[in-house]
Amino acid sequence: MVYVASALLYMVLLRLVSGSIEITIAGLMYKSHDLEKALTLNSMLALVGPCILIITTGLGVAGLGDKISFQKMFCLFGGILLILLSLKMK
Repeated sequence: MVYVASALLYMVLLRLVSGSIEITIAGLMYKSHDLEKALTLNSMLALVGPCILIITTGLGVAGLGDKISFQKMFCLFGGILLILLSLKMK
């Protein structure tokens, strides 16, 4: 039970950090008044989002441990893989 609570806390903290990064970058985009700089900053965010998604999902699955079946775990990570692949498609 203690591990579940700490996994949840880390998930929440990661999402707060991620949201703070998003808000900070949005402010920098606005302040720069330059479309090229804004696009560069936005591209950097494209790297942060999937990393946070993978880490938080991994923490959640690790926190659940024996409560989640292998099939559900496979579907979860398969879904994440599909999301990441769809981001790369044009």
